[in-house]
Amino acid sequence: MPVVRIGPDTRVVLTGASRGIGRALAHALSQRGARLGLIARGVDELRALCDRLGGDATPLAADVGDREALQAAVSSFLEEIGGVDLAIANAGVARYGPFSEQNPSDAEAMVKTNVLGTINTVRAVLDPMLDRGSGHIVVVSSGAGLRAFPWAAVYGATKAADKGFAEALRHELSGTGVSVTTVFPGEVQSSLHREAEQLPDWRDSHDAIAPELVAEATIEAIESDRRELHIPRQVRLLGLNDLAPGLVDRLLAMVRGGSAAPRRY
Repeated sequence: MPVVRIGPDTRVVLTGASRGIGRALAHALSQRGARLGLIARGVDELRALCDRLGGDATPLAADVGDREALQAAVSSFLEEIGGVDLAIANAGVARYGPFSEQNPSDAEAMVKTNVLGTINTVRAVLDPMLDRGSGHIVVVSSGAGLRAFPWAAVYGATKAADKGFAEALRHELSGTGVSVTTVFPGEVQSSLHREAEQLPDWRDSHDAIAPELVAEATIEAIESDRRELHIPRQVRLLGLNDLAPGLVDRLLAMVRGGSAAPRRY
């Protein structure tokens, strides 16, 4: 059953709001008149974004991996506007490299932001939604959560964790009035990878889609209460990896080259 369309009465908490998909979502939601609580660690970028969006966007500087700080930021926003209708757990970081050579601090940063950050975000908004008997939660996973790639073992693991968390949560919340949508983007034009010293050969920026396309598709998925969104649509094919990993390897090797699947089944 479709939810109420996003508009001036929609109160939104959005993490990872200052860059990439998050920034595109902030603009798209603002254009629809939604009241936004925007969360990111970069204070200057966040404030500049809110200034561009206008009075219905509130900067909430916090690290999603810090449960207490995030809870305080979200609680202050909810108290100010009277509740929350939509929460989008979008914050994420990626660090590439062979796992045997990866700095443990990079792995821990990905787990902290991508997994604990998602859990902390949902925890901060869930009780108010349950008390009201309505709401929508979006968890932004990745195509890598369906089939992980070399040089991205930990990143893929974190996004698979997001996928599993959202799947279970959607079933747990059945009948409560709170819905869950999981988003699986493929390659997106984003600053997510800009800190990487070296990117894997299988990454192809020519195939990357604009974050604005992801944002608009995500809003459509929310308004139609879709269980999952794969953007672009061919990302769904990565889900075949559970049934036919050899086939997926061959397809990826054809599309992305041998570095995407160097070992054959």
